[in-house]
Amino acid sequence: MTDSAISRDNAEHYTWGGKCDGWHLVKSPELSIIQERVPAGGAEVRHYHQQARQFFYVLSGVASLEVDGDVTRLVSGQGLHVPVGLAHRLANDGPEDLEFIVVSVPMAHGDRVLVNE
Repeated sequence: MTDSAISRDNAEHYTWGGKCDGWHLVKSPELSIIQERVPAGGAEVRHYHQQARQFFYVLSGVASLEVDGDVTRLVSGQGLHVPVGLAHRLANDGPEDLEFIVVSVPMAHGDRVLVNE
C-alpha cells in the first residue's frame, strides 16, 4: 500500500519570520522536505546546522542564498547544496513571492545555530 499524495493542501503548515510559510511534505528524523513561501523583502536569519546538510530548489521567484559569505542568485529550476556547518541565509530580494523546496538530511529543525550578523 502506498501513502496518499502530499501537497500544500494537506501538509502540516507553519509560519516563520512573521510572514513566511512552510509546509512539511516529508517530516522524519532522517529526512525533511519542506515547501516554503517567502514574500518580497522576506529573509531568514544567518545560521548553520551542526548535523544537517540542505538543498534549496527554487520553484518560482528569485532567491539570494548566501553561503559562507558567497551570494548565489537562484531562479526557477535552480538549486544549491549547503554542506553541514556552513553559515547561510536565504532572502527574497525580488518583487514577487519566492517559492522553494528545502531538503534536509537529517531533519534540520532543532539543529540550528544562529550566527551574529
